[in-house]
This record gives sequence, structure tokens and C-alpha cells, in this order.
Amino acid sequence: MNLSEIPSETRILVVDDERFYIDVLVDLLREDYKVVVAMNGEQALKRARSVTPPDLILLDVLMPGMDGYEVSRQLKKDPATCDIPIIFLTVKSEVDDEIRGFQLGASDYITKPISPPIVQARVRNHLALIQAHKVLQDQNQALERRVRERTREIEQTQDIAIYCMASLAETRDNETGNHIRRTQHYVRRLAEYLQDKPRFRGLITPEYINLLFKSAPLHDIGKVGVPDKILRKPGPLDDEEWVEMKRHVIYGRDALLRAEAALGSTSFLKLAKEVVCAHHERWDGTGYPEGLAGDDIPLSGRLMAIADVYDALVNKRAYKEAFPPEEAISMIKEGKGSQFDPDLVDALVVLQDEFREIAVRFSDDS
Repeated sequence: MNLSEIPSETRILVVDDERFYIDVLVDLLREDYKVVVAMNGEQALKRARSVTPPDLILLDVLMPGMDGYEVSRQLKKDPATCDIPIIFLTVKSEVDDEIRGFQLGASDYITKPISPPIVQARVRNHLALIQAHKVLQDQNQALERRVRERTREIEQTQDIAIYCMASLAETRDNETGNHIRRTQHYVRRLAEYLQDKPRFRGLITPEYINLLFKSAPLHDIGKVGVPDKILRKPGPLDDEEWVEMKRHVIYGRDALLRAEAALGSTSFLKLAKEVVCAHHERWDGTGYPEGLAGDDIPLSGRLMAIADVYDALVNKRAYKEAFPPEEAISMIKEGKGSQFDPDLVDALVVLQDEFREIAVRFSDDS
């Protein structure tokens, strides 16, 4: 980088208590830079902390009162000035003095009496380094923005694909509409409420909640494998039909296992499998497909069970009318400790007004 690439408004603060050296440095630098002067440590700090701080400081070490070392120390501890490069001006040439200066954050040393070509070269080189650093910072920030934008685009594409697959499964069922969106918001709100409770602290994290929200739409993806004569039957299922209907959990699990085998395991797939396989398990062990009980049922499945049943109760189905929300809550409370995790039922009771609002916001008529 040459001098022409350094901005013309570049400001250099010269700090020295001797008028002679100030005059020499000002004459030497003023044609190429905006030069600001301070004759003691207090003035130096004031100039450096102004609304237009310098890009580089030439700082005399030996000054009465506050010396250059102390000025440097204060500048480097201040977030507003800590990145301004400092070149010490000194008659000292002992190694220990130089080491002390570098420990205090100096970028370079120029010994007195000064050599004009050396001063110009050192100043030019450090300003070029500053400019190169700024360019690199700008490039890194631009790259980070592009990565964030690309990541958001990929995540949005994934969300769309997941939602489309889940919606396709729902359209084959009589339970159509916004069931997917409602249950997504139910499980997220439950998880948010529970994350600070002692029993769930450390288990429910922001990442977990995000993955749960994304995977919830897939809870009934296996219904695509159930024959229409069963899936779309307007009345109650007989025993044989019910056995086949319950296999939708297996169909969904196997589909996700095939995806995992082909594409590799991810945190999303792991949680999605839990949601698909466990949301029909019961707290007392009488559910399906594996008859898990209590905490052996993955938490994601327990959360999905509450959300799925609540939504089924408060919305009309081909085989029943919608129950009022307060009646649905009472029915779920009856299943506390048998069908549902007791703590999750308690959370639902606390959040029932929010669940009602979610049901209205994403109603099938909206």
C-alpha cells in the first residue's frame, strides 16, 4: 500500500513538551496529514478522546508530570482509544525501556534526535498497516454478512421443505388445516416455560427449543403410509383398522431412518425421530409403539403429546365436535400421571390462555 492509498484526512497526534520537536514534526508531516498537537499528557488524553480521534500518535516518553508511559497505559485501557497505534519518541535506547514501552502497547520507537526520513517511513508504514487492517475488517464483516444471509436462506429452504412434507401428510387426513402450525407453537411455548424449571434446566436449551419447533411438523409424517380407507374413514376404526393406523409412527420413523442413512445424522433428525416415535407413548407405559413409561419417554414426545391432544380436542374432527378450551384442559388434567407427564400438564394449565390465543391465531378459518 502506498501513500496515495492512505486517506487524506488521516490525523496524527504529536505529543511532546519541547517546542522544537513539535515544530520539526509538524513541518515534516503537515503536507500529507492533519497534524494535531499536545504539549503534555493531559492534553494528549483529551485530544485522543475527542470526537475526531487521531489515527496515529507520536508520543514523547520523557515529559514532566504525566510521562508517555502513563499516557500510553491510560489510552490502552480505554476501549475508545485502545486501538490507536502509538510510536514512542525517546532519547532512551536501553532495551529495558523499549520492552516496557512495548508491554504498555507501543507499536514502535523512534529515537531522538529524529531522522526525518525514518519518521516519514515509520509513520507511512504504520498507517498502511492500519488501512490494511480496516480493509480486512470490512472484508471479514462482509463475508460474515454473506454467510449469515446464506445460512438464513438455507434454513428457510429447510423449513419450507419440512412444512411442505408435513402438509402433504395432513392433506391425506381429515385433520387438515393449521394443525401443524398450532402444534408447533404449543410445543415451543411449553418448552420456553419449562426451561427454567429445576427438572428441565440444562435439558431445554434455546437450541433444543429451535430444533423442537422445526421438527414438530413431522410428528404425523408417517400417515402418508396409511391407506386412505383407514386414514379418511369418517367414523370410528375397528380393531384391525386401528392396528394399521398406529403403524403410522413406524412408517414415519423408518422414513427418517432412511434419510439419516443416506444423508447422515443431525441434531434435527435425532429430535424429529423422537417426536415421531414418542408422541403416542403414555406416562403410565400403556402407549405405543414401544410402551415406554415416565422419563424413558423422550421429552420431545411428551411435549408433542400434550400439544397434539389439546389441538385435537379444541378443533372439530369428522368424528366429533370441538370441545371448549376449558373442557379440553379438564380432560387433559384427568390424564395427568397416566397419559401425560404431570409437570407438563401443570404447565399447560398455567399457559392455557396462551394456548387459546394460539388456537385462535392459527384457526382453520384464518
